[in-house]
Amino acid sequence: MRQGKPIHVVVIGGGCAGITAAFELTRPEHQGRYRVTVYQLGWRLGGKGASGRGPAERIQEHGLHLWMGYYENAFRLLRECYAELGREPATSRLTDWRDAFSPAHFIGAADWASGERWSPWTVHFPAFEGLPGDPGRAPPLLTLADYLKRCLELLRTLVVTARVTAPAPEPSARPETAETLREAMRRLLKYGALATGTALSEALRLLGAALGTPQRLPESLLLRFQEEVAAALRVQLEQRIDGDDELRRVWEIADLVLAIVRGVLRFRLLTDPRGLDAINDYDCREWLRLNGASERSLNSAFTRALYDLAFAYEQGDPERPRIAAGQALRASFRSFFTYRGAFFWKMRGSMGDVVFAPYYEVLKRRGVRFEFFHRLENVRRVDPARLAPGERPYLEALDFDVQAEVKDGGEYQPLVDVRGLPCWPAVPDWRQLVDGERLEQEAWKFESHWERRKTGTRTLRVGQDFDLVVLAVGGGAVRHACRDLVEADSRWRDMVEHVKTVPTQAVQLWLSASMRELGWHEAPINLSGFITPFDTWADMTALAPEEGWARPPQAIAYFCSALPDVPEAEQERPAFPDEQHERVRRNAVRFLRRDLCHLWPRACRSPGEFRWELLMDPHERPGEPPRATGEARFASQYWTANVNPTDRYTLSLPGSLRFRISPLDNTYDNLTVAGDWTDCGINLGCVEAAVMSGRLAAHAVAGVPRLEDIVGYDHP
Repeated sequence: MRQGKPIHVVVIGGGCAGITAAFELTRPEHQGRYRVTVYQLGWRLGGKGASGRGPAERIQEHGLHLWMGYYENAFRLLRECYAELGREPATSRLTDWRDAFSPAHFIGAADWASGERWSPWTVHFPAFEGLPGDPGRAPPLLTLADYLKRCLELLRTLVVTARVTAPAPEPSARPETAETLREAMRRLLKYGALATGTALSEALRLLGAALGTPQRLPESLLLRFQEEVAAALRVQLEQRIDGDDELRRVWEIADLVLAIVRGVLRFRLLTDPRGLDAINDYDCREWLRLNGASERSLNSAFTRALYDLAFAYEQGDPERPRIAAGQALRASFRSFFTYRGAFFWKMRGSMGDVVFAPYYEVLKRRGVRFEFFHRLENVRRVDPARLAPGERPYLEALDFDVQAEVKDGGEYQPLVDVRGLPCWPAVPDWRQLVDGERLEQEAWKFESHWERRKTGTRTLRVGQDFDLVVLAVGGGAVRHACRDLVEADSRWRDMVEHVKTVPTQAVQLWLSASMRELGWHEAPINLSGFITPFDTWADMTALAPEEGWARPPQAIAYFCSALPDVPEAEQERPAFPDEQHERVRRNAVRFLRRDLCHLWPRACRSPGEFRWELLMDPHERPGEPPRATGEARFASQYWTANVNPTDRYTLSLPGSLRFRISPLDNTYDNLTVAGDWTDCGINLGCVEAAVMSGRLAAHAVAGVPRLEDIVGYDHP
């Protein structure tokens, strides 16, 4: 054990970022140097990924949580967590990370097809080599030129597969130089040979090779060649796509890829030291349009799906799609070209079961203390007049409301056993709380921003109760929980003003008929780009054995989307969260009646008449009469309006990324930040961003992990 007094680190917030920071700071190699306490609102960890077990042990999530195959940092740490946890296979069904996740290769986008109908565009993504988070096997570091080359290789494969062009002969084994590439491109341009299919295929190959050559070719030649390739593809495709959805989709992808190549060349991003960050003031669609993308491609299922997956709608308005162009392209490149094992990975349980319960158990073993039922009210910095010459500002106090007291002054025990698996309940264990019966009868809502009741207050003071702070609350909560910093510090004020968040909505359905019986004949899928109010759907039927129904559901479906925002003044009213919950219910009922038949044609008797008897009630038993009929059966399902500041999704709006604060920022001597709202290398609302940010926060405190060990973090 290290000699001397340990450094007391307070982590505020138990989402992915905060738990990652705690995990890194309590590694055995630190030899107990850091004593960590996690302060958490309510009774469970998880942040936006919190989940709970409700009636019939059914899984109730904040939304749809899929991990992507490029989440190298998230998978690496979780794999380490499972290895350290060491559950016994004889007593637990989730002992290894491969027990907890299954590959999901089949994805889709909802396409408005030529027959004037919604038609799923489905794709099976092959398994790439390796698995996410493989120890000692980081994915290759790809440059922007590498990504463009891979885009063009993909495009070449698409046009050949769709029989738009014939495959071109492969080049000889002799290395191609900038000079040989230049001559080959000029030859094709000189003789107008791009009109032939074979030459067009060769041109796509040459363009990719030229972008990847160390010795840059003249940009004027590359731009002219790209424009000729685009024109030739347009001639080959545009006259043939009417009525042919496959060719139309190939053209839409081709049009987008060639617009990206043209934009990279026109904006000289290959030589700009900022790389893709140089175009983050543009919306992605806006930038693609500037570089020649057609309106057809910009409104295609593929483009809509990319916006949907990032909830990329300002104020949740489906008519205001906006995401920073550079960040959108970076995330897309990493998603499509660096995933390992599978494009998506689905959890075989809830986010709480699979991720946060294992982390909680490991961190408890390491000595981390968890203070549940603590709501952060303010972060107080020291009066500048009290600073010594040359002394940096620091935090002197943290103010909390204590929401509930644990009986006998003990530590709250948050997990419940679900057939041998530690899980988070959907409601707190009132029996552990002082006056718990009364609190339950009065319906205290510990996770609600609008619930102001408390049993006391608590102030932590620097030097007495903490040394360092990792602020890992949700991005939407910063303006409420850090009033002192926001009022006094212009950088924090600018961040709150420009780094926007949006509410989301989610619905989960449990059905007595299988997907095939509902009219879906494809494999289990993850689909985006569908109609509002629920543009994204995932088939989660595989979770049925993990729940405790008397008669297991034959299908489980999760839906989610952004939820249009309302004026801030309305959000302050105590009735607001209940009103939004009812709003989501109405959205869902309308969606089931009007829209779902496009995906599940047999779920409706006729247009506008959903088969409500399909919905399963966890309180009903086989052979008993139904507790409700008709539309009233929807009350047995689960839906949520994620309007709490801690639950709102962080957007990557054009022009906003420069206002994010980095975990490496050292303005305050004893403060670092963590969350997907920070400047963390992939500035997008996702698990990987939160984990990267938590690792950066740990580096700011302890110097480890090394920056080069944070996969995908582009540091100077």
